[in-house]
Amino acid sequence: MTTQHELIDRLIELYRKYYREEVGHLAEHYPQEQQSLHVDYADVFRLDPEIADDLINHPEKMLRHFEEALALFDLPIQVDLSDAHVRVYNLPESLDVSEVSRHNNIGRLLDVRGQVSKVSKVKPKVVEASFECQRCGTITDVPQVGENFQEPHQCQGCERQGPFELEPSESEWINHQYMRLQQPPERTSGGNAQSVDVHLQNDLTDEVQAGDRVTLTGTLDIEVPGSEQTTTFDTEIDGCSVVREESDYEDIGVDKHLAEIKRIANGERGDPYELLVDSINPKHQGDETVKLAIALQLFGGWAHEHPDGSRDRGDSHILLLGDPGCGKSTFLRAVDQLAPRSTYASGKGASKSGMTAAAVPDEFGDREWGLEAGALVLADGGMACVDEIDKMQPDAVSSMHGALESQQVHVNKAGINATLNARTALLAAGNPENGRFESFRPKAEQIDLSPTLMSRFDLMFMVSDNPDEDRDREVIDHMIRSRRAAAKHTLGGEMTDDERDRVEPAISPDVLRAYIAHAKETCFPILEDGEAAQRLREYFVSFRNANQDDDNPVPITYRQEQAIERLAEASARVRLSDTVELEDVERAVDLVETSMRQVGYDPETDQFDVDMIETGQSKSQRERRERLLDWIEENNGVTSTALVEDAADQGLDPDAVEDDVRTLLDDGRIYELDGVLRVT
Repeated sequence: MTTQHELIDRLIELYRKYYREEVGHLAEHYPQEQQSLHVDYADVFRLDPEIADDLINHPEKMLRHFEEALALFDLPIQVDLSDAHVRVYNLPESLDVSEVSRHNNIGRLLDVRGQVSKVSKVKPKVVEASFECQRCGTITDVPQVGENFQEPHQCQGCERQGPFELEPSESEWINHQYMRLQQPPERTSGGNAQSVDVHLQNDLTDEVQAGDRVTLTGTLDIEVPGSEQTTTFDTEIDGCSVVREESDYEDIGVDKHLAEIKRIANGERGDPYELLVDSINPKHQGDETVKLAIALQLFGGWAHEHPDGSRDRGDSHILLLGDPGCGKSTFLRAVDQLAPRSTYASGKGASKSGMTAAAVPDEFGDREWGLEAGALVLADGGMACVDEIDKMQPDAVSSMHGALESQQVHVNKAGINATLNARTALLAAGNPENGRFESFRPKAEQIDLSPTLMSRFDLMFMVSDNPDEDRDREVIDHMIRSRRAAAKHTLGGEMTDDERDRVEPAISPDVLRAYIAHAKETCFPILEDGEAAQRLREYFVSFRNANQDDDNPVPITYRQEQAIERLAEASARVRLSDTVELEDVERAVDLVETSMRQVGYDPETDQFDVDMIETGQSKSQRERRERLLDWIEENNGVTSTALVEDAADQGLDPDAVEDDVRTLLDDGRIYELDGVLRVT
């Protein structure tokens, strides 16, 4: 049996053999810049498997020995490291939050992976309180153990029982903080994500933020209740070290699919873009353009950082709009299941904190304020799917504006001032304001979203429900066959080749997830100054100047140019290429122009008008409404009937004028009194 003295000698040998430089660096920078030595568990095991095993099973006692050995290490300079910490990391087995067996692991050292959902404020905690006797002035030091504050039983000088007064400046304090580690959204199958609370102290505090993905090493402890007697205990982890995930896509299993990924990217299985289209929501018939756009959104461009510190996002945001029952939500559910990282939320009832982040009263400790991550922050590095975005609360909508463009969420409340990453691509779906699109009104005006939010989307597509006999027959046939194939699959029956093609994606979900992860991790395409860049320049300049006259609407802005570059980079990633080629630019241009034609095209003028997206109304609408306001003002009021008749005489569409009147009334620019319209 190893004695304590022998154990200390072995640990000093560990530091001498593997960490001589690290200990020297700690000594030079202790305690202001560095307070801990980080030790890899693999080195401990390599030195002595028995010590490594004891570290897992008796971490509290063993870590005290590790720190004692560090204090006794022969240093080249005179520094006292008796209060320095040893932080062990990289245990042989790393568990998800849901895999932690609470009753079997109490008192053991664990590696737990998860996502930080909440963090409390950093607060001082007294570990040794100094009390002054108010009778004789003697100072008595009392170590503080547990959550209950301990006072002296009697004075060490006069031996009386007080009264005592705490002397804060003489007491010993540390920083401490709580965080909640939860199962990441993509690893949660229904219900609430499992979580565990973590207690952090000293230099581990203020190292993580809500939304971070981490591997935590710590001891699973029980929370001792107060005076109430109970046999049931809550558990928490006493943190030893915290390591942020460096890779955005751990546990995807790229290596085992790498050969197949390269076959797809090289075109050995056919056109990779067609294969992707056939792999996105295969049970939905049609809408191939939407499927291609979503495929490129999954691969994404990459963020570019400028020397001045500014950053251009690489993720594309897509909005699907259409009549109810057109299958918009099926795209969101398919992407949520397919994306390597994703969150799914419904805009109906969603709050500001639910979408971004907020400082909220929390249940940690003394009900202090904490930082809670919302859907966009939790999806950092992946996809956020938001259904019924048109029903979102106004404060939630306004909070998303900056998050979608800068991909950061700022929180400043209750003494918490934090900036959280929200580097996510948003796929959203919504319905027109009156349930279905009205044919005589521009579609952009019928979208009940603020123009500021709409302008953040790179692509917007209409998933319409217009009757068409041939198409309807094809869709119904596909639905019947798909459901029959799904029934056979559920019952374990044999499917025909046709049925298998209808329900099975061309690229299996496991391979596609690995494909996306590999492309994001290894490919950073650049648009070189060549044929592809020249095509983009020519297209943008010619399109921007398509509406010849100065008084005509602007057809496209620089936002669309950036959208094209992001989509072209994503297209290059599909081929695992580091160069954006001409075909990538062409593919991106086609998607942007298709989107503009559906949302940013004004049938009244037969021209593209980006104002329909940027401001919510076309230039022709704006001019017509100003004209109506002038008529009402010139006539000192006019009835709706007379206004429509006058407009019809001027060659304006009566239905459009009636809609303009409703809009002006809703906006408060005119009012109606005794049947007469007047300008406010």
